[in-house]
Amino acid sequence: MNDDGCKQTAASRRLHEDDKQIVGATPASPVSAPSAGANPSSPTLIPSAQEQGSQSAAMGKAPSPGSTGRVPAERVEVGGEGKPGSTIDFGPRGQVDVVADGSALARAAAERFACAVEQAVSERGHAFVALSGGTTPKQMGSILAREPYRSRIPWDRVHVFWGDERWVPVGSPESNAGEARRGFLDLVPIPQSNVHPWDTAAESPREAAATYEGMLREQFGEPGGIPRFDLVLLGMGDDGHTASLFPNTDALVPDGRLALANYVPKMDASRLTLSAPLLNAGREILFLVGGPGKADTLEAVLEGPELPASFPAQLIRPALPDSKLNWLVDEDAGAKLSHRDS
Repeated sequence: MNDDGCKQTAASRRLHEDDKQIVGATPASPVSAPSAGANPSSPTLIPSAQEQGSQSAAMGKAPSPGSTGRVPAERVEVGGEGKPGSTIDFGPRGQVDVVADGSALARAAAERFACAVEQAVSERGHAFVALSGGTTPKQMGSILAREPYRSRIPWDRVHVFWGDERWVPVGSPESNAGEARRGFLDLVPIPQSNVHPWDTAAESPREAAATYEGMLREQFGEPGGIPRFDLVLLGMGDDGHTASLFPNTDALVPDGRLALANYVPKMDASRLTLSAPLLNAGREILFLVGGPGKADTLEAVLEGPELPASFPAQLIRPALPDSKLNWLVDEDAGAKLSHRDS
């Protein structure tokens, strides 16, 4: 049963990738039927109207920077857990999977977490995960702390980091690491040496960022290049920020550092954050977005012009060929995406 969930996710991606290769072919080009040995519960693909349009529209190409055009997207149906879900492809801006509500979002996130860890451990012997703060990750964590995930996940092979942190003590309810520890990491058999929070007891945010970068390079064995997380979990604020990459702040401009202290004027506070290039190197990058308050921003980030200074979530793009960018969103957050069916 557990393996089937991961296989289903992989099958969905393969179907989606095959579909993108078929789009733009001549009308006479056949679509291959499933093989005789195919799993009947595997996701099914329903061709979208865009597949019959121009190749550039169907491929969901993003507009050039400054463009005011909307990003075309293709819509497919992907089956899962007995109920079909809407999947929309926005090309380099990512593939969006829409689920019913916040509870379904947390459950889907837990399954993605488990699958990513299992694949990484199978292929490389360990899994490096960057967690996010926020409501959905908290709910996901509570699910992971219970069966079957508590026993299913090889926690001794998992290393946990955080994409960003507030400049508060770990005991504060505002601490991403503190909430994750209290909510699920202290409840699963993960070695404490595998949990890597930011040091918010350091003398300054800048010192904490430098220390965190050094720790990252040591843990990944990457003294000079950019380390690669197996899974990067991200949220998105209603202002378009992700991690602690806030609109019109210094951390949006890459300077070679992996970890940054980012002063946010509207909060009159410093945040700690991983850099966009580091996040973009992840093998799987997964946004978790829920609630009606995110609908306008999600529409702007995915379908609007390229304005990363205003919407830093647009900075997140897979940097390597084997990287994948996905969005898990609930119905409320995805309500204004133009290619949703009513």
